[in-house]
Amino acid sequence: MSSPSGVDQRFLSAYRLRKTDEYSSVFAFRRAIKGRFFVVHYRPNELGTARLGVVVAKKLAKRANVRNLVKRIVREQFRKIRVTLPHHDLIVRLHAPVRDATRAMINDDIAQLFARLRP
Repeated sequence: MSSPSGVDQRFLSAYRLRKTDEYSSVFAFRRAIKGRFFVVHYRPNELGTARLGVVVAKKLAKRANVRNLVKRIVREQFRKIRVTLPHHDLIVRLHAPVRDATRAMINDDIAQLFARLRP
């Protein structure tokens, strides 16, 4: 499932943050950029690729289908541009309710935040 340019665009396990310690170390590094709906916390890593974790609180998205939609959108944006991102561990955290947001608004916000991370 690579793109026509031959770049691997899959979202493999190697590109995910899974362990509590991995999340804690990114939050402890205390670097973040803020958008309209999301905050992206980041920390450099030595792995040669960007990795992603997503946090969507029930307080901001009460329904499970909305939380899952937000996570799917973030993962898809990350998957498409992972190779252009710096080698950082990233945690995308929802910080504003998305009740009245359209999918396009959510997509635009996360795309702009990822663009600000690029070197």
